[in-house]
Amino acid sequence: MKTVITLLPGDGIGPEVLAAGRSVLEFIAQGSGHTFEMQEFLIGGCAINARGTALPADTLEACRNADAILLGAVGGPEWDDPTAAVRPEQGLLGLRKNLDLYANLRPVKPHPGLLDASPLRSELLKEVDLLVVRELTGGIYFGEPRQRLLLNGEEQAVDTMTYTESEVRRVAHMAFQLARQRQGKVTSVDKANVLECSRLWRQTVTKVAAEYPDVAIEHLLVDAAAMYLLTRPGSFDVILTANLFGDILTDEASVLSGSMGNLASASLGETVNSLGKPRGLYEPIHGSAPDIAGKGIANPIGTILSTAMLLRHSLGLETEAQAVEEAVQATISNGHRTPDLGGELSTRSLTDEIKQNLDLAQAAVSEG
Repeated sequence: MKTVITLLPGDGIGPEVLAAGRSVLEFIAQGSGHTFEMQEFLIGGCAINARGTALPADTLEACRNADAILLGAVGGPEWDDPTAAVRPEQGLLGLRKNLDLYANLRPVKPHPGLLDASPLRSELLKEVDLLVVRELTGGIYFGEPRQRLLLNGEEQAVDTMTYTESEVRRVAHMAFQLARQRQGKVTSVDKANVLECSRLWRQTVTKVAAEYPDVAIEHLLVDAAAMYLLTRPGSFDVILTANLFGDILTDEASVLSGSMGNLASASLGETVNSLGKPRGLYEPIHGSAPDIAGKGIANPIGTILSTAMLLRHSLGLETEAQAVEEAVQATISNGHRTPDLGGELSTRSLTDEIKQNLDLAQAAVSEG
């Protein structure tokens, strides 16, 4: 059966890391007999330059018709004017909203060989295996009104944070269901001592938690959570939080792995694809890194691990997903690194090393 994967390279290092992800998917297809139909579309800054919009209609349509979507990164100095009417990030936000991808999953599990790459002491990292579940289509990024106006002779800016019970409930259910497959603990992060939205968040999560008596629930204020991510990161299992807080906390958590380039993500909703699986958007958590764009040294691991999440969640190919993850782990264990991790390998060279280990991993799976 043909599987349709829409590719969105985007800006900066996006095309470079996405090429690595595509190469791995092609390698998987070749070795396992699957047929992946992959086609690239514009999003972000390059789409603004070519089409005048960050999310062209044909890109959105291709994503609606896909079984899964793989994205590189959007943005760059060329489009950094915050007063511009059209900005690259509108493409990504629009895609999430239009496809109702309300839950963003970001796993963080440092490789034993990279503990020294983190600024934290290695003893703090040995037990870290956490998953952040970030609400992705509500909160302050999408709330209205959002405006600037004159008030008493000076300019005022307004952004609105808003959540409904149903928005919180659905992402909370996903977090508790995932926790059941892991260590059985959810830490819900909010700012309930100050924000009304957070008080609704905590109230709703508490109600959902009652439906999962086998899962432990912990509530933390976001400032405390930020501190504990650096002082006791091994104490977390599933972290459930709102859009803004999740954006910030996962960038902080990336230092646990040694580099933001190592972390993958999946954005999921309730819409199913032709395979009866969630149609998801998969991407590394890093940005477009314009300072290294075009140099061929970007770390492709986050993107390649995102392809593993794509294989698992949207295509139902668990064996292949595990093979990709094992290949990445083996490559790191063998000492292969891009410059962000203190090595000298190019994006392509590291990808080739991963594919070589993937070939061995697939062979081991078939023999087993």
